[in-house]
Amino acid sequence: MDSITLKPISAVKGEVTLPGSKSLSNRALLLSAVGSGDTRLTNLLKSDDTSRMVDALRQLQINVELSPDWAECRVQGNGGLFETPANSRFNLGNAGTAIRPLTSMLALVPGSFEVDGDKYMRERPINHLGDALTALGATIQYMDKPGYPPLRIEGGKILGGPVSIDGSISSQFLTSLLMSLPLARNDSQIEVVGDQVSKPYLDITLHMMSLFGVQATHLDYKTFNIPGGQRYSSPGTYMIEGDASSASYFFGAGAISGKVRVNGIGKNSIQGDLAFIDVIEKMGARVSRSDQWIEVESAPLKGIDIDLNHIPDAAMTLASVALFARGRTTIRNIYNWRVKETDRMHAMASELRKLGAVIETGSDYIVIDPPNKILPATIETYGDHRVAMALSLAALGNEAICILDPDCTRKTFPGYFEVLNSIAEH
Repeated sequence: MDSITLKPISAVKGEVTLPGSKSLSNRALLLSAVGSGDTRLTNLLKSDDTSRMVDALRQLQINVELSPDWAECRVQGNGGLFETPANSRFNLGNAGTAIRPLTSMLALVPGSFEVDGDKYMRERPINHLGDALTALGATIQYMDKPGYPPLRIEGGKILGGPVSIDGSISSQFLTSLLMSLPLARNDSQIEVVGDQVSKPYLDITLHMMSLFGVQATHLDYKTFNIPGGQRYSSPGTYMIEGDASSASYFFGAGAISGKVRVNGIGKNSIQGDLAFIDVIEKMGARVSRSDQWIEVESAPLKGIDIDLNHIPDAAMTLASVALFARGRTTIRNIYNWRVKETDRMHAMASELRKLGAVIETGSDYIVIDPPNKILPATIETYGDHRVAMALSLAALGNEAICILDPDCTRKTFPGYFEVLNSIAEH
């Protein structure tokens, strides 16, 4: 297996400019495709996940023109639902932000479709979304393991109406319904069962839908009302913000040792993961905010006991920052770590122990007692980009850290290790 060994880092210093947000990029691509008119997207993320979405849209006969670095993208909108493609078998790799919304969108299109992913996606449940689409009139057949991809969809029968969906596993299921149901003939009402996780991602979805001319409302994230018979329309040009989840690694590095300015994301960002800077500020880091950049400077850090249900991705970065804090850190209400790209609870616990931390986990929490000194270690990444990037911060313990399968970061941040090295002081 390929690996990269990070040299011991004494501090970080400098500025970084972020690639575009994965969440914004894939939402923007899909809404542009079903909208009327041409849409110009700038700062689109070039990654494995967005490549999967682009490939799927082209398979659906959508014209997507990209500059070599993807900084400029033009999508020729379809003006409504997709036509039934000649090739109706889709492989979305491990891209949750592609497979979930496309599954709902395809369920509205007449025809039979097969949707699959890689071996990691085949371990990520999709039954809550499948159940909701079935209740609305689609026919869903799981082709291997019940409740998991691959699945076959018989579409074209969804007219709208009332439906319920479990909110405790992923916001992507609800996002999927929210983006597709405005194109149904009738109004829809979605009732969320249980506590909805990752609410800031739903805010992103509703915000982007409104930019593309479609409206939906909610009552305390429990009931969502979506008028039917709507049509998406191009906003003309849309710039993708820098990725707040990716920013968390540099914010975390600055909090541990040094000073980092992150350009391309500001205090008014619509991305929920920006709340990570409030968390590290509570731990003691110094944070400066502007409209165009955010800067983090190190200071003595103290452990924290906090509920991070709203930012589960950035919570992984916090788990690594906790290695450098004084005292215990407890991160709560993160059950959905267990159903992400890998079982992140197991992955983070196992690898943090290698670094010398004492770890306790439960069904939805992790407790981290930091070591007196970071141990050199070889980090297994489990094919998970966020495990690789979060645990790279251990190199700030001034020990060499070997990261296995570093190319898994291509999912959202190709070139991550080069950017980290560009601000590292050895």
